[in-house]
Amino acid sequence: VEVNRQWRRGCLVAGRVYPRLATGYSRLATRYAVGTMSRLARFAWVTLVVNVAVVVYGAYVRATGSGAGCGPSWPTCDGQIIPAEFDSARVIEFTHRVTSGIAAVMVAVVAIWVLRTFAKGHQIRTAAWLSGIFIISESLVGAVLVLAEWVADDASAARTVMVPVHLVNTFVLLGSLAMLAWWASDRGPVRVAVRRDLAGYLGFALLGVVVISATGGVTALADTLFPSDSIADGLSEAVGDAEHFLTRLRVIHPVVAVVLGAFTGWMAWTFGVDADKRVTQRLAMIIIGLVAVQFFVGMANIVLGTPVWLQLTHLTLADLLWLALVFFGASSLELDRTSA
Repeated sequence: VEVNRQWRRGCLVAGRVYPRLATGYSRLATRYAVGTMSRLARFAWVTLVVNVAVVVYGAYVRATGSGAGCGPSWPTCDGQIIPAEFDSARVIEFTHRVTSGIAAVMVAVVAIWVLRTFAKGHQIRTAAWLSGIFIISESLVGAVLVLAEWVADDASAARTVMVPVHLVNTFVLLGSLAMLAWWASDRGPVRVAVRRDLAGYLGFALLGVVVISATGGVTALADTLFPSDSIADGLSEAVGDAEHFLTRLRVIHPVVAVVLGAFTGWMAWTFGVDADKRVTQRLAMIIIGLVAVQFFVGMANIVLGTPVWLQLTHLTLADLLWLALVFFGASSLELDRTSA
């Protein structure tokens, strides 16, 4: 940062005396700044990808019932930093904790890097602060789930509440990291005033995807704890006398997903397909494609009895849809540099 300031100062002084020399200074300073920002951007994108992978692996821990693999102990595993003995559940849970720790360190590094690089007032600093705050809350939610033993075969109401809370926190974290990577890639500031006609629809679509994922998390928990032998059995449990309230909640997610998913696809088509920017057009088509694929994957989940691999596919696509929607909003509401 200090070197960049010196370059700019040199450009200013040289510009007053030697215009040609100033041009050379300016080009060299720009090249240096772009190189530095490129490294930050690359690390930010890698951090985002790693966190998405950790989120998906966390779903694998839940789907395999391995959440209690390290016992009611956190952050250690059964009171040990590295367990002396391993079984399948412990390997899965311990791996999740290690990868979560790596992801948290990466978030801390990129957040500090941004705060040391960008001046106050830049929107990327807000994204950095939010990323830091929500990676901490993500860890705390995980700790509560483990210490309260709301894992594995637990079917309590408290765990049912914590599942959507965890998912909402995860989505805010991923959204913050996405915007951090976006701005680190030298994108312009975002202003609602750029597209007031879009802002309300976009906000509702973002909220809709969060609601879809939250209800999907509850449904996934019900499918893990109370698997149905057939579609008919699942429907009868949902509308009739069920052994547990979770089985009655299963029917909510498909209905919510169809309605809000269709709205999200419509929003992307209406405001994105004919947008001025090519990147906005592409993001709109990606959103529409992901919504369509998610419908088919969701139906396949029901027909095939929610196999683990398909649950993870469904969640991965949901994460990608969320990120595509965040980037779509950023691109649509981006303030032109010339008017900034």
